[in-house]
Amino acid sequence: MHTTWRMIIELSHFALILAAVIACLQTVVPLIGAQKNWRGWMAVAEPMASSQFFLTAFAFAGLTYAFVVSDFSVQLVYLNSHTAKPMLYKVSGVWGNHEGSLLLWVLILTLFGAMAAWFGGNLPPRLRARVLAVQSAVAVAFFAFILFTSNPFLRLATPPFNGQGLNPLLQDPGLAFHPPFLYLGYVGLSMTFSFAVAALIEGRVDAAWGRWVRPWTLAAWLFLTIGIALGSWWAYYELGWGGFWFWDPVENASFMPWLISAALLHSAIVVEKRETLKAWTILLAILAFGFSLIGTFIVRSGVLTSVHAFANDPERGVYILIILAVFMGGALTLFGARAAALEAKGVFSMVSRESALVLNNVILAVSALVVFVGTIWPLIAELFFDRKLSVGPPFFNTAFTPFMIALAIILPFGSLIPWKRGRVSRAWQALKIPLVLVLALVGLVFAMQSGRSVLGPFGVALGVWVIAGSVVEIWQRAGNKGARLRRLKGLPRADWGKAVAHAGFGVTIIGIAALTAWETEDIRVVQTDEWFEVAGYDFSLRAVRDVAGPNYVSTMGDVDVRRAGRETLLATLHPEKRIYPVAEMPTTEAAIRNGVFRDIYVVIGDEQTGGGWAVRTYIKPFANWIWAGCIIMALGGGLSMSDRRHRVGAGAARQTKEQAT
Repeated sequence: MHTTWRMIIELSHFALILAAVIACLQTVVPLIGAQKNWRGWMAVAEPMASSQFFLTAFAFAGLTYAFVVSDFSVQLVYLNSHTAKPMLYKVSGVWGNHEGSLLLWVLILTLFGAMAAWFGGNLPPRLRARVLAVQSAVAVAFFAFILFTSNPFLRLATPPFNGQGLNPLLQDPGLAFHPPFLYLGYVGLSMTFSFAVAALIEGRVDAAWGRWVRPWTLAAWLFLTIGIALGSWWAYYELGWGGFWFWDPVENASFMPWLISAALLHSAIVVEKRETLKAWTILLAILAFGFSLIGTFIVRSGVLTSVHAFANDPERGVYILIILAVFMGGALTLFGARAAALEAKGVFSMVSRESALVLNNVILAVSALVVFVGTIWPLIAELFFDRKLSVGPPFFNTAFTPFMIALAIILPFGSLIPWKRGRVSRAWQALKIPLVLVLALVGLVFAMQSGRSVLGPFGVALGVWVIAGSVVEIWQRAGNKGARLRRLKGLPRADWGKAVAHAGFGVTIIGIAALTAWETEDIRVVQTDEWFEVAGYDFSLRAVRDVAGPNYVSTMGDVDVRRAGRETLLATLHPEKRIYPVAEMPTTEAAIRNGVFRDIYVVIGDEQTGGGWAVRTYIKPFANWIWAGCIIMALGGGLSMSDRRHRVGAGAARQTKEQAT
């Protein structure tokens, strides 16, 4: 049996090396073929892309098998697994470390390349060959990174009896799926980069190119949305500090590509519809992947401290910086050389959908720059000024929030203004009813909140404004009154997807505003069977007991909850403090009573010297609206992706024939 394990690991290692060799060939041969118009050389890109993926998938499956069977002869398994771990965390342990997560990165990178080969049949042959070659060049860099600095298949001469286990913070269902979704987003942006560089090499960017690049951008944005939401949800219930976003460097590393990909998605629409903003769209496609690489650097270099970081190895960080410099430097140089070929054809007035989308792009890009500066500034201050600085939530909240407010305000207007030339008065006429609704809501909420800050009502009203604007937009698209219901059913899925995604953004705004403005926090020492009141709810710590888990021991509290002044219990919550003996690490497990309009959130602390236990209690209004909004945004992205117009159709086929002749 052990011989079989060793054979699988060696074959997996060999498959990874073979995939790297094929990637090198795929980088060179199709590019030469496209330059010389040798169809045979261009055609080899497709089977090579498939071979890369299947070989990498075999290597990843082999490493997963080693984790599942606890093969501690593999150093990575020994360092990140243990026989007592539940199976879910044995599997998620594959990517719960630097080497394994990098192998997952390469697997997804080759998957996207293979998908471009499988589903890009209607792409012009030269463009397809160049896209696959550029994608493979990115793969070469990461194959070299993993094989020479981060090999997951290193062996131990004397296998130990058991492993060291996985970081307890990562032993959670939310975080088990968080990295794969994030990587699907990060690496999905490599396809937009490949399309951008291939178009620059070819010297041609047109409406067909905009249509081809949009589905890849949409997929990357969708996966990033899900990944970021999962990470935020995990931080909310797992870390025990009661927050959903801390502006941590690694959180920011995923948020910056999300902002840029959102801008790219809207910019590509202008290229497709109006054949303008070409240079800007190409630049965004390059920068989106650049920010993904910057995120990789932050997570894996150790230069910025984060609870989410995978590695603390500056030498690996230098390698990532080299990758970043080569690909971003090369792409931007090519962009500068080809700028003359990116002349815009469409003309539009200041009041038009194009102008609204330009403003949208500027807001998203500048907000991403603000996050980037705030994230990287402590490193710059230490390197150049020898000063230790910390840039935290106060800076980001102050500097970033105004851009999101501006974006929310203009969103309904921009969606209703027609292409090329429009009038603000027509959009204003359509939005009168939503505006009245918003003003009434502001007055109602402000009157109900008993003199608190105006920020809560304003934020809720802003979210309602975005949602109402989405409803008005889809209603306006249905046309005349008599046929509206029939036309609503016949609207393209992309239109429905856009409206749903914008509405999801509004729901998230409501959740963040309500939680930030109206949250109640209480910290105290509580004796058992003592009742205390927080924001209209009574709490009692009935008992504290020791509980044994599958691979941890827990101190668990039993906390009764009821509405103030009532005898009937609403719930009994069970907050925990866990200790994982293998890792010798404690974790906090919050107990949460979820609700549509509020969460009751309880955390138990340490036993106090004078008796009693430290207990933190929060009442969190509309907390779940934050993640509900993210789910709705992702659903909107999925609806848009399912639109048949996003598949390369007749227009692309005609383009293929034109270029073939």
